[in-house]
Amino acid sequence: MIRRNGLALCFALVLLAVASGAGLARESDLSSQARKCLQCHAKEGIRANFPEDGQSVPARVVPAEFRVSVHGMLDCTACHVGYLPEIHPKKRFRSREQFRAATTSACRGCHSNGQIRGNPIHANFLKRESEGESPVCTDCHQAHSMNAVSGGKIFSNEKQYCMSCHRYQMDMICRNKERIPLKVDLSELEHFAHNKLRCSDCHFGFSQEEHPKRTFRSRRDYTIASSESCRRCHFDKYTKTLDSVHYAILSQGNLDAPVCNDCHGAHGIAHVSHTVKGRVLTTQKCRKCHAQVYEMYSKSVHGKALIGEQNQDVPICIDCHTAHDIQNPLTLEYHERIPQMCGNCHANPAVVTKYGLSTDVLKTYLADFHGVTLGFYKKQREKLYKPARPIAVCTDCHGTHSITGAGSSSPSTVKANLVKRCQKCHPAANENFPNAWMFHYKPSPSKHPLIFIVNAVYTIFLPIMVIGLILQVLLHVWRYAVNR
Repeated sequence: MIRRNGLALCFALVLLAVASGAGLARESDLSSQARKCLQCHAKEGIRANFPEDGQSVPARVVPAEFRVSVHGMLDCTACHVGYLPEIHPKKRFRSREQFRAATTSACRGCHSNGQIRGNPIHANFLKRESEGESPVCTDCHQAHSMNAVSGGKIFSNEKQYCMSCHRYQMDMICRNKERIPLKVDLSELEHFAHNKLRCSDCHFGFSQEEHPKRTFRSRRDYTIASSESCRRCHFDKYTKTLDSVHYAILSQGNLDAPVCNDCHGAHGIAHVSHTVKGRVLTTQKCRKCHAQVYEMYSKSVHGKALIGEQNQDVPICIDCHTAHDIQNPLTLEYHERIPQMCGNCHANPAVVTKYGLSTDVLKTYLADFHGVTLGFYKKQREKLYKPARPIAVCTDCHGTHSITGAGSSSPSTVKANLVKRCQKCHPAANENFPNAWMFHYKPSPSKHPLIFIVNAVYTIFLPIMVIGLILQVLLHVWRYAVNR
């Protein structure tokens, strides 16, 4: 037992000696001057005060961090000129800002302007300095724990490396003198859809080893160029945009046509949301370019229900125009698809029965003169290559973005407005012309009872007449056969 305890004690003493030797070895990595300075500057709570503005900065240096920093082999006086362990003058700085400017001037003793200008990020700071601003090196590079940036040795991930500069206010200046802010709010970015991505996934060609200098003619050119990176992940959506009216306008030279970033944003790209809030936000995005259309929509029966009542059943822009492959609404092909678009909601019993609306909108339209004629013309164009003619569809009678509810006006007003619409195609239409239309309702005892009765009579009478005719023919044949 005594022997075991003796061995354990010897082993502990050996470990202690090794640890002490390692500690001395690490201590010896610092210069003798640095060790003397750290006798005071390693103490907790030591600060440098500036009486004029009442501010202060910490004067403590953590020995372990300084020892492994890129400046760990230097003497303190390499940066703090005029100080020695034996001679420690009490320099007076008027303010904290004056002190920070003095520390930056110390960096220029080793890092020349030519060397600094070689990095595009630093070159931007030099330009701002020439314009009167005073960038401070230690805003990005820690004063006493500065590490080598090359190879990303001090950053656990790429995002941390990029944010070491992009957390500060800085701009990229275009050739037309427009400024593009480059500051990124990381806390905001982490709550959006791309929070799992690396910076270089979108900013292709940029990394901890490479940071090419790029210039653009204008801020708009930069937005269009940066939107091209979206296709690397969203190629299916990107190919749809190539068939859209927006891309057609852009390819014709109109740079105001929207691209991915205009609708989805850059860093704050939200997850797709089908909630009322998400649908309202979608209409707001379209509003940026289509302000007049949005004003009409907001006053329509659909817009009032969405914005005022938070009703999720009503259509928004992308329900009719789609999100990415947006077609020109002025073409005949788009015009002919409108009944089907409206039928997506108005022929859905789960949606319209809540509001007392007819579920037979699409059926009644396709069964009346306009719907039947539209079907004939479409077949003629497809098979005989004949030029199509525009036939009245839903929007010709109800309007497009300014649709109002049928119950919002008196029946006489609705009828008078309908006559005006009919006269666009039928100039000779009088005030009784709309009476031939049943307002998308099938005849019933409560809706158009006279037509319902006539239909019922025909439903009963026609089968009896057909059966009687067949019976008469059979009896005639039988009588002819008997008499023969």
